[in-house]
Amino acid sequence: MKTGADLITEAKGRIKEVTTADVRAAQQRGETPVLLDVREPNETGLGRAKGAVVVPRGTLETSVEARIPRDQPIVIYCAGGNRSALAADTLQQMGYANVTSLRGGFRAWATEGGEVEG
Repeated sequence: MKTGADLITEAKGRIKEVTTADVRAAQQRGETPVLLDVREPNETGLGRAKGAVVVPRGTLETSVEARIPRDQPIVIYCAGGNRSALAADTLQQMGYANVTSLRGGFRAWATEGGEVEG
């Protein structure tokens, strides 16, 4: 039987992770990936990446298609990078082709110079 940690490790093996510096460099080049926050409402109240679309992980599969086109580049983040890895894996299975997970999650974003609002 697999553990939650096993599932996260497997997901991280199937997806691409990016750093805050990678995302900021892309933004400076004029690229506009959707920043997708999959944290729960009690977490997003503490702040979020500027301009982020909030779709909690628990409703991702049933809500994301109405909010984000499949061809849009997406950088997914959670608090620390594990739920976002699972979410990225799921979106890839749903046909989203350009999906990445933010290594270190919102904690990394907030401490490494990412713009924060809220």
